[in-house]
Amino acid sequence: MKSLTRLGSADGAGKFGKYGGQYVPETLMEPLKTLADAYRHFSRDPSFKKELANWLEHYAGRPTPIYFAGRLTDNAGGAKIYLKREDLLHGGAHKINNTLGQALLAKKMGKRRVIAETGAGQHGVATAMACVALGLAAEIYMGSEDMERQRLNVYRMKMLGARVHPVDSGSKTLKDAINEALRDWVTNVEDTYYLLGSVVGPHPYPTMVRDFQSVIGKEARRQILKQEGKLPRSVVACVGGGSNSIGIFHGFLNDADVNLYGVEAGGHDMSRGKHAAPLVAGREGVLHGMMTYVLQNAEGQIESTESISAGLDYPAVGPEHSYLMSIGRTKYVTQTDMDALHAFNQLSQLEGIMPALEPAHAISYATKLAKTLEKEDSIIVNLSGRGDKDVDRIAKQFPQ
Repeated sequence: MKSLTRLGSADGAGKFGKYGGQYVPETLMEPLKTLADAYRHFSRDPSFKKELANWLEHYAGRPTPIYFAGRLTDNAGGAKIYLKREDLLHGGAHKINNTLGQALLAKKMGKRRVIAETGAGQHGVATAMACVALGLAAEIYMGSEDMERQRLNVYRMKMLGARVHPVDSGSKTLKDAINEALRDWVTNVEDTYYLLGSVVGPHPYPTMVRDFQSVIGKEARRQILKQEGKLPRSVVACVGGGSNSIGIFHGFLNDADVNLYGVEAGGHDMSRGKHAAPLVAGREGVLHGMMTYVLQNAEGQIESTESISAGLDYPAVGPEHSYLMSIGRTKYVTQTDMDALHAFNQLSQLEGIMPALEPAHAISYATKLAKTLEKEDSIIVNLSGRGDKDVDRIAKQFPQ
């Protein structure tokens, strides 16, 4: 493994090693510079930090606990499995950590209109919640395919006063929602703030979103040391764009003995167009303003993806993940749709906790990993969201 000294920071050009950067039209360079300057200023401002901490505690519900999943551990055999309970946050997912941070930044910058993209709908709901709380107008772009499979979250966004724009282009999923949101921002940069939902896109978004989500790892590290008296052997989290995983990984990046596993969507199988695993099966390329690992064909055209979880149904990944993989600090694996469905049922019936289908992929891998470790070892799984939004879809898979 290469030196860990550079971990946790992008260079002046917004790159992690060779990944990241700003591959955008000239019209977006100035808005991105303005955003980067504003974030640099306010992220160092004690009053901004205090105000955000207050929102996270009293509105979002931080800190979230870690929970020893005893029955799941006994069923798996081997290492102890702990869950970082981001599903207990207001809105039901880790997304609120980032939306409160960025919405507060938007308000400080004098923006009154906020736009966002969403896949599973959790980022859209969290954006709508943060904007209502801070007195901002919210408009959400969502692929029409995702709107159908995540109808509950569409209703929630509308009930929170947000406008939801269906996107019918391309695969009608998260990739296309990001495309439309970027087009809107180019046209309306003067009064509009683009609240990107993951550690993707052009600089400064990967760093900014990572920073807002790093509260997960900071808490988890303190909590496991208090509970176990030592660090975990492994940390496991699902990876779509990669914000929940980078958020928990960052608490342990410089602990070389802690293995970090990102679990991508294996979909139906690993044949082309049947999964969403750019780190496992993709190659380097440029998408949505960043250089990273991308699922693309020999001509560089973006390939279609497939996953039962809308939040993982994305053909690229945050550039910091690509960098961490390139230096050997993180490992990436896949779990299939059926693996995730099995883990959803398993956690529901053993622990009384319904996970979202996204972290169900991580639960699935963790139960397999536990069998390979000693009983005195521990694994932390980032339970990044709850499964209410997926019940209708799962009911169709298991009607009985």
